[in-house]
Amino acid sequence: MSEHHEPRRPTPLRRGVYVLPNLFTTGGLFAGFYSIICSMRGDFQTAAAFVLVAQVFDILDGRIARLTRTTSRFGIEYDSLSDLIAFGVAPGILVYQWALEPWHTWGWLAASLYVTCGALRLARFNVQYDNVEKRHFIGLPIPAAADVVASTVLLYYYLGGEGATSKHIILLLVIYALAFLMVSNVKFFSFKETSLYRRQPFGLLVGAIILIKLIIAAPQPMLFAGCFGYAMSGPVRWLVLRLRQARPRRRRGAHDGDEPRRREPEGESGAPDRLTDPGNQLIH
Repeated sequence: MSEHHEPRRPTPLRRGVYVLPNLFTTGGLFAGFYSIICSMRGDFQTAAAFVLVAQVFDILDGRIARLTRTTSRFGIEYDSLSDLIAFGVAPGILVYQWALEPWHTWGWLAASLYVTCGALRLARFNVQYDNVEKRHFIGLPIPAAADVVASTVLLYYYLGGEGATSKHIILLLVIYALAFLMVSNVKFFSFKETSLYRRQPFGLLVGAIILIKLIIAAPQPMLFAGCFGYAMSGPVRWLVLRLRQARPRRRRGAHDGDEPRRREPEGESGAPDRLTDPGNQLIH
């Protein structure tokens, strides 16, 4: 007699959902959707700005959920869907309309690869959420990748870039690099353990004040420097660690290549008469 297995029933939302953090998640979703509309209209600066607005909502919904202890599986899944629109589809359409359209098929393939790798990055994060390391992200987070695209667009117009430029080639390479970093195993700092409400060194306060002043004075260059610097921090850290690991190996290899000196048979007195080196040369 064969056993009959009933299909697995989904867990109902018996206790409802947490409203406050999910409202901020919805705000990020709206900002990402409006960015898509602006890209279709050709208003690329506004489209890039609303990608960054979605980033603000994404930071706030996570912070609020942790502070109010309202983290839920529903919120995690909803946040991932919102992130795919705001930081995957919106930047993909933005970069295609702004810089990749002259490449025709290669252009939309590059943009779609970015969106695909972003979706894979989010899916991998959700699967590993319970076992993920708090100090580091595995792979470049999709909001950080979207920030690189948005800050690049804003910096371009800040510098007065118009007409034919090399942005079509540069952005094609950048979008492929971002797609690769999102699905890589390169580690990036998460800053989740940074507690600004606790006591910190006095120099940190001074540095934060200077940084805020620089952002107010030149927001576009500072945003680009911060986003690009974070995206490069993972590969640079990976390269430094590999170089540190390679040094002991080279040293061990050098020591292993040195042949030890050997002694000749002892004389009648029991003491060695002389030493010989590996080249059979006498050492007196």
